[in-house]
Amino acid sequence: MNTVGRVTGVEAWPELPYGDWYETLETLHMVTQIVGKVRLSLTPLEPQWANVPLHMTARGMTTTPMASDGVIFQVDIDLIDHQVLISTAGGETRRVPLKARPVAAFYAEFMSNLSAIGIAPSFQPVPSEVSDPIPFAEDTVHSAYEPDWANRFFKVLSQADLVLKDHRSRFRGRTSPVHFFWGTFDLAITRFSGRPAEPPPNAGIIHRLSADAEQICAGFWPGSEKFPQAAFFSYTYPKPAGIEEQAIKPSQASWSSSLGEFALLYDDVRRSASPHEAILDFCESTYAAGARLRGWDPKLTVERTRQ
Repeated sequence: MNTVGRVTGVEAWPELPYGDWYETLETLHMVTQIVGKVRLSLTPLEPQWANVPLHMTARGMTTTPMASDGVIFQVDIDLIDHQVLISTAGGETRRVPLKARPVAAFYAEFMSNLSAIGIAPSFQPVPSEVSDPIPFAEDTVHSAYEPDWANRFFKVLSQADLVLKDHRSRFRGRTSPVHFFWGTFDLAITRFSGRPAEPPPNAGIIHRLSADAEQICAGFWPGSEKFPQAAFFSYTYPKPAGIEEQAIKPSQASWSSSLGEFALLYDDVRRSASPHEAILDFCESTYAAGARLRGWDPKLTVERTRQ
């Protein structure tokens, strides 16, 4: 298992090298999947799966309130004290620690605590949108959890969340909140043109329901085995011809052929004079490129005033 040196916590944009913490990342990914599937199973389906993601808090992520058999509750993933909290409107709280142990052990304890307070979600207990998924109850493969790395990831998400909210505020049309997709393990915000789109042929249920509207998405993810670097990303759907050649900002950003979308490496952001401005430049220039090529109404955006 990888180990981590001392993290001081004084950096606003700390280093987040994928190769140094991917084992903790994979375990945390499974935890967010388990919590997220509870939210999915107990909330009304919304367009483009808007009821599915988690939302950022000052301590981690939350499902926001939902109900099961008359019990109003929410689940919070606390990445400061490293625990998952189940809190009810009746005042009851259950805590499940986040620590180095198999996902199967976390899953058993978490589900037992839900059951003890009368919460009975029904969902497929297998992770989504990952290669070689292991049923949660059988997952003894993912067991690493370094609190310092999990907290460092949270600090990056907290900063990215604020910048993406700034980007969101400049759009007059329909837009998603800034939210965390536990399937793809990324923080994102999506703008919509208001026009429908045709999902790809033979698309599965996830893509059929998410790709039925024109959209331009921007966000942050910590990397994966396929692309082992933390990065900000942006894509336009349906993908317009020639978008790869469009000029975008900042200069370090570029089209990634392996991802099939624009990417701005997190290391380039944190080394920039103003990470906030670098991310905004990226989000807004990639939006402008996609919107122009797809023929979106220019009145949907508010002119940006630099501070």
